[in-house]
Amino acid sequence: MHPILLKIGAFTVYSYGVMVAVGFTLATVFIYMKAPKFGLSREKCIDLAITILIAGVAGARLLYVFLNSSFYTANPLEIIMLYKGGLVWYGGFVSGLIAMIIYVRMNKLSFWSVVDLLAPYAALAQGFGRIGCYLNGCCYGMKVGPEFPLAVTFPPEADPRLPIQLISAGALFLVFIILLIWQNRRRFAGEIFAGYCILYSSKRFIVEFFRGDNPRLFLGLTISQIISAVIFAAAITVFIMKAKQWKSVTTISK
Repeated sequence: MHPILLKIGAFTVYSYGVMVAVGFTLATVFIYMKAPKFGLSREKCIDLAITILIAGVAGARLLYVFLNSSFYTANPLEIIMLYKGGLVWYGGFVSGLIAMIIYVRMNKLSFWSVVDLLAPYAALAQGFGRIGCYLNGCCYGMKVGPEFPLAVTFPPEADPRLPIQLISAGALFLVFIILLIWQNRRRFAGEIFAGYCILYSSKRFIVEFFRGDNPRLFLGLTISQIISAVIFAAAITVFIMKAKQWKSVTTISK
């Protein structure tokens, strides 16, 4: 746990912010390089990435504050202290998606080309964000015995916990690799984005069982697991519909 990477006088560099910045920068560079292959303007993709980042962080923070309203009601100034962590990905996913749809329509871009381009790099950026969570000590895992080989402690707690942040980061980097390979073999528009939603929601649903910071709300599930189930079902539906459309067009063209 190293929430502060560097401190010189009043100047402080927080590990969480650094990891988010690293993830966003790498994702943006890759998006810039690959944009022409999807028939998209590099400059517009950069503007879009920045738009999604701002909207996504705002939405992710708002959902986190909502889910922890009792704490933030008593400590309202903590709401703006993003360097301490406290983001819910699905809040950022929804707000970022809405911002992207607005941007795409205003600039007359292809929605499915944009989301298929962005999908792998979203997973890459998320992976670095989870490393930031580990360094910050947030989004921690369930308690484990001291003999557990991967056990870590997050002061001021003394109880060993599963480093679920790093496990999640590893899973996200794997999703990134899978989607990157898949992206080069894309058959129809929307395929990669649907694949991302399917893989990420599956990963998140499983990982939540090993988290130690999220309350169970319904049938022993967390809010993120409930949202994951909905997104998984929606993504499967979109994937099947898009695949059928592609097959019908391919059959007719033959």
